[in-house]
Amino acid sequence: MIGRRRVAVLVDVYTRERCGLCVEAERIVTTEARGATIRRIDIDADPELQLRYNLRVPVVVVDGTEVAEGRVVPGVVRAALRAVRRRAPSRVA
Repeated sequence: MIGRRRVAVLVDVYTRERCGLCVEAERIVTTEARGATIRRIDIDADPELQLRYNLRVPVVVVDGTEVAEGRVVPGVVRAALRAVRRRAPSRVA
C-alpha cells in the first residue's frame, strides 16, 4: 500500500448500562471499526445526553455523522468508515 495512509476516524457509541442492544452495538463497532478510535459514551452520566438519546440508544456516530440507532446492522459501521476514509485523504493517523 505505497502512498496510502490511514485516515484517523472517531467512532462514538452512545450507550447506557443494562442495555442489551448497546452491548450488541459495541461488539459490532469493535469488530468493524478496527483502526478507528472508539469512544463509549454513557448517556446516563450527562443529563443533556439523556434528553438527546434516551430512547434511541445505542446510537453510533462515525466522524460526526449518526449512522445507526437502536439495533445496529452489521456492515453499516464498516461502510461508514470506508466512506469517511475515501473522502478525507488529508487527515492522517
